[in-house]
Amino acid sequence: MNRAIAFIVGLMIASVATMAAAEELKLRFGEVPSTMKSVSALPFVIGEQQGFFAREGLTLERVAVEGGTDKMVKAVDAGDVAMAETATPYFIQAVLAGSPSIAVAATTANPIYSLIAKPEIKSFGDLRGKVLGLSLAVDTISISMRKLLAMHGLNDGDFRVKELVGTPVRFECLKKGECDAVPLGQPDDFNAIDLGFGRLGVSTDAVSRFEFTVVAVRRDWAAAHKQTVTGLVRGLAASFRFIRAVANRDAVAKTIVETTGTSEKTARAILALYFEPDRGVMPKAAEFDLTGLAQVITFMGEAGILKAPLPAPERFVDEQYLRAAGVP
Repeated sequence: MNRAIAFIVGLMIASVATMAAAEELKLRFGEVPSTMKSVSALPFVIGEQQGFFAREGLTLERVAVEGGTDKMVKAVDAGDVAMAETATPYFIQAVLAGSPSIAVAATTANPIYSLIAKPEIKSFGDLRGKVLGLSLAVDTISISMRKLLAMHGLNDGDFRVKELVGTPVRFECLKKGECDAVPLGQPDDFNAIDLGFGRLGVSTDAVSRFEFTVVAVRRDWAAAHKQTVTGLVRGLAASFRFIRAVANRDAVAKTIVETTGTSEKTARAILALYFEPDRGVMPKAAEFDLTGLAQVITFMGEAGILKAPLPAPERFVDEQYLRAAGVP
């Protein structure tokens, strides 16, 4: 009798495990290849390491979408990935052009990009007539850098531009001597300084609030998979809370080292740059900064990328999934 009961119990346990495995969803999530080993990937890596996505029944399959940030929304709309992280200017343009996608969470609020220059360039004035490796004109990196340059008396025509998408590509241009200065994110800016290059300024000197990247998903897919989308948002929110907690600094620094390949010294310098004091680089819990998104739209209007009347930021977001995930 005991053996029979044990056999039945064993079958029940196996059945429950099979059902749990069946319920776990593999979610194809698109990312820009150049960011997958940068600090911007931190909330996704932390979410996986700490089990924040797993407890929502999700296995995140992080997919490198080749071709740059302007391809991210296209991949979502085509169904190549279920969701993706995308830079706001490209997302806004895609939606205005008819994309059925919507933003359901924020990932990077106001990034810090350092304008890194050759050692002999000591000031902004030294950039006159020089070659700057910027991203595409529509990119918020280029917009914020132009704002920073204008603050120091440099406008279009005072320097030459080479359009280069991705921090690694711009860093390579600088190291080869083909660019005199480039904007770099973390950890590449710190690595460049260690190599003897100089930092002239940072993007946040010119732009205090921005909404840099968001999570995009098709409206119809999100409506049909509310639990999945809410789970992803809840997992991201937990990741940001973990990253921000002072008690987790050692664990987060270790993850930065593992993800980016940088040194522990640089990893801790990055965290100090972000949080001592808090410079608003990351959201508190994946929430939107609509003021920051409105600033992106305004800058796009000033650059002639968008025409008046400019759209309201609320047009591009759906906050129901944040609310469902318990994010205020």
